[in-house]
Amino acid sequence: MRTIGAVKIATWNVNGIRARQAQFCEWLARDQPDVVCLQELKAEPAQVPEQCRLDGYHAFWHGLRAYSGVSLHLRKARFEAAPQFSHPAFDVESRIVQALVGNTVFASVYVPNGGKDYEAKVDFLRQMIRWAKELRGDGRELVLCGDLNVTRADIDVHPKERKPGAIGQRPEERELFAELLGAQLVDVARKLAPEDPNVFTWWPPWRNMRQRNIGWRIDYILVSPSLAERATSCRVLSDVGTSDHAPVMLTTA
Repeated sequence: MRTIGAVKIATWNVNGIRARQAQFCEWLARDQPDVVCLQELKAEPAQVPEQCRLDGYHAFWHGLRAYSGVSLHLRKARFEAAPQFSHPAFDVESRIVQALVGNTVFASVYVPNGGKDYEAKVDFLRQMIRWAKELRGDGRELVLCGDLNVTRADIDVHPKERKPGAIGQRPEERELFAELLGAQLVDVARKLAPEDPNVFTWWPPWRNMRQRNIGWRIDYILVSPSLAERATSCRVLSDVGTSDHAPVMLTTA
């Protein structure tokens, strides 16, 4: 089975690409990830700032005006041939884009929050599970990155933010997350830090919650087991940007 070599993979919910355009470019110049997945662009493709259309990346912008949106970027120095970008059939509201590179599917995903339509969130998760299982059943490697809007377990929520029945912490959501992982995907950050209670990627935007690290872990890099075995780090880059989310970056050998 063909697999990708050493790679740096990153995901970030920017909460508005126009608001974060300079920070996005500065971060890419600093860390130079090979694969970049963005969520919550809040912009149509034509509204994406010119400075974000970096020549060094193959990119696909998939967004709506002032709402939702995802993008996927692959560094040309690492992936010379232009990838095949597409959208799974369950894509709604510009929430997922995928790229096939050799035998590996990369995907940037933004799961609905569920606050306005909880059933739509559950349905999206169920369809994403079927999609992931079909890809793995076909022998594909899978790298699924993004804001999944679900905390896997209580350890992924600061004790002060744990609320029984809160959307994002409900048992049925966590059961669906467990099914998504199954035998086909690995949550790399938790694999590398199985008992660390201080790993969060989103913080409520008030009362200095980010500075106090009182948050939730809802942004993930999920990869096929063979790739997970080569992971050397998976870090939350809490120093990057002014979004209410921080980027997460995986490095493999």
